[in-house]
Amino acid sequence: MNWVRNHKVISGVLVVFLLIVIAGIASPSATTNTSSSSATTSAPATTSAPATTSAPATTSAPATTSAPATTSAPTISLQEQNAIQSAQQYISLGSGFSQVGLIQQLSSSAGDGYPLAIATAAVDSLNVDWNAQAVLAAKGYIAVSSFSCTGLEQQLDSSYGSQFTVAQATYAATQVGLC
Repeated sequence: MNWVRNHKVISGVLVVFLLIVIAGIASPSATTNTSSSSATTSAPATTSAPATTSAPATTSAPATTSAPATTSAPTISLQEQNAIQSAQQYISLGSGFSQVGLIQQLSSSAGDGYPLAIATAAVDSLNVDWNAQAVLAAKGYIAVSSFSCTGLEQQLDSSYGSQFTVAQATYAATQVGLC
């Protein structure tokens, strides 16, 4: 059920994106006699986009060269969107993921199976307080087992543990009151 809802949201985003791209291509071609910088500033004025019947008469190479400048930044593949959504879902679990741990979860064949580059880009695109994530992980560990300050820090920063940075592990152990 969530997949269907997520699919509809992603489909809606893609439709809006395509409309923006089409408006960006149509608008600069209508103003190719002006400088290219003014063509990109007039591209958001999508009210003139319906007058595309005159645009094919003036379509030329300059119109297509100005279009990638307006569309290159927001281009995200469906797989990248899905990886970002998966990363957000893991963070929302509240169990405390490190940046490295989340990338591994997304890219692992036992996890989501995204290519490493896509998993890394997805995690890097998030605005996450990794210190807060370390605290969540620390609370989870001490809820199920007893730890010393050093033991919890090692668990949090170990490559066999949560893989937080040493600074994040120290911060978390201090925040939960063990250090």
